[in-house]
Amino acid sequence: MNKLIEKVKSLFSEGNIQLAIGFEKGNQGARPFFCRSMKDTNRLVLDKHCTNNLAVYLTKPELFGTDTVAVVANLPVLRSILQLASENQLKPEQWIILTTDHQDEVIQFGNLEEIKEYLENNHLLSVNEGNNELLNTNSQQLLESIRSMTRERRWQYWMNEMSKCIKCYACRAACPLCYCSQCIIEVNRPQWIQPWSAPLSNMEWQVNRVMHMAGRCVGCGACAEACPVDIPLHLLTLSMAENIREEFGVESGNMGAKGNVLSTFKVEDKEDFIR
Repeated sequence: MNKLIEKVKSLFSEGNIQLAIGFEKGNQGARPFFCRSMKDTNRLVLDKHCTNNLAVYLTKPELFGTDTVAVVANLPVLRSILQLASENQLKPEQWIILTTDHQDEVIQFGNLEEIKEYLENNHLLSVNEGNNELLNTNSQQLLESIRSMTRERRWQYWMNEMSKCIKCYACRAACPLCYCSQCIIEVNRPQWIQPWSAPLSNMEWQVNRVMHMAGRCVGCGACAEACPVDIPLHLLTLSMAENIREEFGVESGNMGAKGNVLSTFKVEDKEDFIR
């Protein structure tokens, strides 16, 4: 960790950055930290307890203006950066992306291709792979249980879960890929989805959110972590990611992909969903 601190200090001293976005120790684990001076770099940490997806800040220029900013990134943040770049939401030259390897050596990525190559050798496990680092034992068992349900039983399960939702939109605020200037829930001409909390409108909201994440979700689990009523929202997006990968061969962070997978037509797309 001292190497990471020294690296960020050197970026400040050389005048390369005015801000570094990383993590610091909080009262209940690690929390996001906006480091704006060399003296505060000693507060930076990066370990397994750093779970927030810092990429959520990268599409908010009001936080950092047009200055070059350093980002201390874990694997979900790196995947989010690639996805945001593929959607033309980032200016790569504005960011200095840092991470640490298993020996705590600092890696500074020179470009997006280097991030892509790094992730190919240090990937997040998918839902179908064993020992998924994003799913604890209880979540794995729950996911298997949900998948084994009949369609009717599965619908009832999610309706019961959505009845807990208070429409606080913490899931949207925590997701780095929910960057629309106006969300569908805020559109009232026409009113597509009721803004107040009710089981069916809650389900409509989450179905829309998950569909917008199709082929884009990086599997960080930030949505479920942010939910104050503990709805396992990450299981929806992770399962959708697996379906999209199987049906369309699309995975988040693919810089060559163009367009949202559910809003892009290709002649060669399979049509076996039509009955």
